[in-house]
Amino acid sequence: MNKQDLVKINDFLWEIPQSFNSAMRVPARIYASEKMLEEVFRDHSINQLINVASLPGIINYSLAMPDIHEGYGFPIGGVAAISADNGVISPGGVGYDINCGMRILLSDISSFDINEDFLNRLATEISKVIPSGLGKGQKIKISQKDLIKILEGGSKKLIEDGYGQKEDFEYCESFGCLAKSDANLVSLKAKKRGEDQLGTLGSGNHFLEIQKVNKIFDKELAEKMGIFENQIVIMIHTGSRGLGHQIATDYIQIMMRSMLKYDIKLADRELACAPFKSKEGQDYFSAMSAAANFAWANRQMITYYIRQVWKKVLGENNNLKLLYDVAHNIAKLEEYEINGQKEVLIIHRKGATRAFPKGHLEIPEKYRLIGQPVLIPGSMGSFSYILIGKESGKESWYSTCHGAGRKMSRTSATKNLSSQEIIDDLKNKNILIKCDSLRGLAEEAPQAYKNIDEVVEVVCESGLSSKVIQLKPLAVIKGE
Repeated sequence: MNKQDLVKINDFLWEIPQSFNSAMRVPARIYASEKMLEEVFRDHSINQLINVASLPGIINYSLAMPDIHEGYGFPIGGVAAISADNGVISPGGVGYDINCGMRILLSDISSFDINEDFLNRLATEISKVIPSGLGKGQKIKISQKDLIKILEGGSKKLIEDGYGQKEDFEYCESFGCLAKSDANLVSLKAKKRGEDQLGTLGSGNHFLEIQKVNKIFDKELAEKMGIFENQIVIMIHTGSRGLGHQIATDYIQIMMRSMLKYDIKLADRELACAPFKSKEGQDYFSAMSAAANFAWANRQMITYYIRQVWKKVLGENNNLKLLYDVAHNIAKLEEYEINGQKEVLIIHRKGATRAFPKGHLEIPEKYRLIGQPVLIPGSMGSFSYILIGKESGKESWYSTCHGAGRKMSRTSATKNLSSQEIIDDLKNKNILIKCDSLRGLAEEAPQAYKNIDEVVEVVCESGLSSKVIQLKPLAVIKGE
């Protein structure tokens, strides 16, 4: 397929008609500017989006956010709503890093209150207590008994045990726990991989950044969030680590076998799925929920360690408040009106963030008057954004982008980009970097990603979210 096959709905929305491919049950839609479409056709993400449109039970459209790029099964940046009654659930629509997500902590201090020495000490101390990198774990392993409680209780379990504050529970998507989780459906291998990974960042595009509020687009909304100009904030980006990866691996194999059993035929085996109401579908949903709970607990434990460092460096009277925590690799049950009838759908969001509008009962009471905060990280060294959900985002099942989105593969980035040049560039921008591996820097270089400003502009112009805050990095902590 090529650009000429797309039907232009408006300047920021394009459609692949259902007639394009006989296997498509619904059309496919892409949120993008005309300029960004050129990058979309560089990989197989468009073909993946077309294949998603063939899934049994899919409703309205298969959707792609402007940060779309090639993934496993679904494109990253892909969204699909599937009927819980007669549709399927697909691990490829969640991804290997289950509940990879974002969390922002707000300080009471301004960038004028700190200097370079303070920033360096803070970043150094944080990197000491929070392991980052492939396979890196904490020195202390949690027992299988406690792990099971976390798989089924999420961040709520940690907060109850003293590793957080009441507000941490309130300002977390789904209150940091999916009730359908069942630790018995998580393999021993997955549990073993998670024993030492609570409170760790991991590798790839996972990071921790110390940032400042660089620009405020809506002062009233910012004030209601507790945000002011030049405020120091901390952004955390990580997920369920090896535990979630193993759960995905285990259930993709189960789903591949189950497609024969249920006579499901798809163009791409990476979309392996099972009827949601089948044993295989329910088992995966419960295991995925357990991984999501582990990810929320992971970000909660990281928060606990950061707060300890924060008090150590600034003094006991200084604290960090949780703004919000959102998932962007997850499948969730949500209710929508379809043809005049309320229907429960399985919303697959893979590299896409939930963005509920004001008044929605699933967001905290504090944000019910303004809408759900949406946390969008930029690529390393670029701006990040805080958006807000809005009612006009309903056509995307209240979903928005989750970041900039790759335009260069990790292999290509490693081959073509110089890690030292990246370090020098960050230094020239007065950004401190703490990283265990030069290879990791090359893979996640800003040049390997789309322009975050353009991506955010598309979701705002499309009515999916509204821009509230722009954040500028001051220090970046990454794994290899």
